[in-house]
Amino acid sequence: MSQTIEQTRTVPDAMTGLRLDQAAAELFDEFSRERLKSWIKEGALTMDGQKQRPRAPVMSGATLALSAVLVENRIWEAEPITLDIVHEDDDVLVINKPVGLVVHPAAGNQSGTLLNALLHHAPELSSLPRAGIVHRLDKDTSGLMVVAKTLAAQTSLVEQLQARRVKREYDAIVTGAMIAGGKVDAPIGRHPVDRKRQAVVANGGKPAVTHYRVVERFRGHTHIRCRLETGRTHQIRVHMAHQRFPLVGDPVYGGRLKLPAGAGEALKETLRHFSRQALHARRLAFVHPTSHETVEFGMELPDDMFMLLDILRDDQAET
Repeated sequence: MSQTIEQTRTVPDAMTGLRLDQAAAELFDEFSRERLKSWIKEGALTMDGQKQRPRAPVMSGATLALSAVLVENRIWEAEPITLDIVHEDDDVLVINKPVGLVVHPAAGNQSGTLLNALLHHAPELSSLPRAGIVHRLDKDTSGLMVVAKTLAAQTSLVEQLQARRVKREYDAIVTGAMIAGGKVDAPIGRHPVDRKRQAVVANGGKPAVTHYRVVERFRGHTHIRCRLETGRTHQIRVHMAHQRFPLVGDPVYGGRLKLPAGAGEALKETLRHFSRQALHARRLAFVHPTSHETVEFGMELPDDMFMLLDILRDDQAET
């Protein structure tokens, strides 16, 4: 199955000096790095109308134009996996992703993913790159995601994401009592030693900005709301750990379990058994690809985070 792709992107100031293949991976992130690199070599992805080498440096304001035929050489299987659908129309699908659901098939997760579920729900998505998926949530992060149902809608949503016009807000519960909210502006890239992790890296990282504010403070934990300007892999988890307020239950960035002094048994047991990062995508807003009106969706906390907050409040009241 093939699909003609016609897209353009403008290189922002922050990407000046990056290699063309690096900038392309950032600006056309619905496609794999290897696919983009091959398109650059073929001349299907040009810079200011000219064929370039993958390592050619890009400059602010340059136009990257992609004109290619996308051939999907892997047929993913449709699977009857239940979806919690918040909204659906001819152009987009908004879902509430549960904890434990992987978004896209990869090594070790070839089936049982959101993509497999989407293909069962709407078989026509098989003609779109990644079955219309334009952004991801980690396996153990719950909450709202938007999926495109047409190529035009996918192009629009990807462009909005690149231009930082999609509004995404998350609930998180972190270890440590924050004094106030703030902003983390720190580039994120692969960890220099552990390549399976992300980290704040001064050289070679992608720009990443997270805004956060305090919702409720406890003696050893804080309920916060985070708003993303960018959407890097594990961004909130990495940024909060960098601030020394790691997410409760985070198995990768959370570090050793810390129990507040004097914590009751109920809180201790809950924290010991909270086995996923306490992170939930609570709000999503974007411009609808057809009506061009801003649409917004919200989703309340899942039961495990709701119960954790209740136990934190009870423990606080007992002190």
